[in-house]
Amino acid sequence: MTGIELRSVAFNDHAVIPRHHSGEGDDVSPPLTWSEVPDGASELVLLCEDPDAPGGSFLHWLVTGIDPRSSGAGEGEPPSGGQEWPNGFGRPGWGGPMPPPGHGPHRYFFRLWAVSESLPLHGKPTVDAVHRAVKGRELASGVLVGTYER
Repeated sequence: MTGIELRSVAFNDHAVIPRHHSGEGDDVSPPLTWSEVPDGASELVLLCEDPDAPGGSFLHWLVTGIDPRSSGAGEGEPPSGGQEWPNGFGRPGWGGPMPPPGHGPHRYFFRLWAVSESLPLHGKPTVDAVHRAVKGRELASGVLVGTYER
C-alpha cells in the first residue's frame, strides 16, 4: 500500500499541538496538507483520535466524503466536500485536545485514508467502527501525530 504524506504547518510530527487548537484554547482545527493520494480513490476519510484517553480511544474529528483531488484543509475549516460527523464531545466537527489535567501527555493521531468506496457509517460512529469500516477499502494512508498535555 502506498503512503499519503500528511502534514500541518501548526505542528510537526510527534510535536506539541498548539493550545490555540485545543479545547482550552480557541478549539479550531489545525491546518492540514496532504499529497501522494493514489489514482482510483473514491474519497478520503480523515480521523483524529486520542488512544491515551482514560475510557479508550476518543474521537476528536471524523470527516468522510473528502474530495480525493483536494490537497488539504485550512485552519478551522473542514476538508473540501467532507461530511463532519459527531465527535466524542457529541457535536459535529473538530473537538480539540482536552485530556484530563495531570494525566500526562496524550497522543493525537490524525489519520487520512484514501478509500475505494464510501464507508458504511451511521449515527455516531466510534473510533473502532471507523477502523473496521476502512479495513478492506483502503488504498493508501498517512498519519500525523501530535501531543497535548494539561
